[in-house]
Amino acid sequence: MGFGAIIIGDEILSGRRRDKHLETLIELLAERGLQLAWARYVGDDPALLVRTLRDTMATDDVVFSFGGIGATPDDHTRQAAASALDLPLALHPEAEAILRAKFGTEITAHRLLLGTYPQGSAIIPNPYNQVPGFSIARHYFVPGFPVMAWPMVAAVLDGDFAHLHHQRDYIERSVTVWEAYEGHLIDLMETLNATYPAVSVFSLPAFAEGARRRSIELGVKGPAEDVAAAMAAMLAELAVRNYSWDAPE
Repeated sequence: MGFGAIIIGDEILSGRRRDKHLETLIELLAERGLQLAWARYVGDDPALLVRTLRDTMATDDVVFSFGGIGATPDDHTRQAAASALDLPLALHPEAEAILRAKFGTEITAHRLLLGTYPQGSAIIPNPYNQVPGFSIARHYFVPGFPVMAWPMVAAVLDGDFAHLHHQRDYIERSVTVWEAYEGHLIDLMETLNATYPAVSVFSLPAFAEGARRRSIELGVKGPAEDVAAAMAAMLAELAVRNYSWDAPE
């Protein structure tokens, strides 16, 4: 099981709005010793949403979906989730009670659509304006508004997945290797991967800002004990090859 994200909206893909959900979800997970495995950006096209959700619902991953759960004509996420699961949409009794309490005599059939989800869904409480999100098939559907979405995601992580917090002693370590080319270090990376299969080796080439000095951020991530051993081996080999390096700030 991994954690994934689906970020929905034509306004994100067109650039009219800048996505903030991905960065925040990564932070919310990291605070709890968890990690994001993948993310997808999807427009408001209903058929594409259905295909995307069918793909992600066929996995064992836990998925946070942001946006498209309102009741305006361009909101298709609720209907797409129902279609992906071959389920009917139904007004959730608890959501209906919340909406009727919120809107009172101003409740309308249109507003009750906000509590209409794939049959069998559970609600996700919304501390900002009480209009709930919903969950089904390990997918957690929250609004696109950050002020609502982020507390809802945090509550899910601290409720349904509290038992997973900080279970893995997972860390990441890296150094900046100066005047290095990735092609000259591939054999070292391959050796580290083979010797320490529990870790992942990564490299990110860059130029120092304001200069033309080449560098590569070279590192490993995984269980702390394996990372320590792999880093020691990596630095020893870099020294043999006469590379200089700096630890990241």
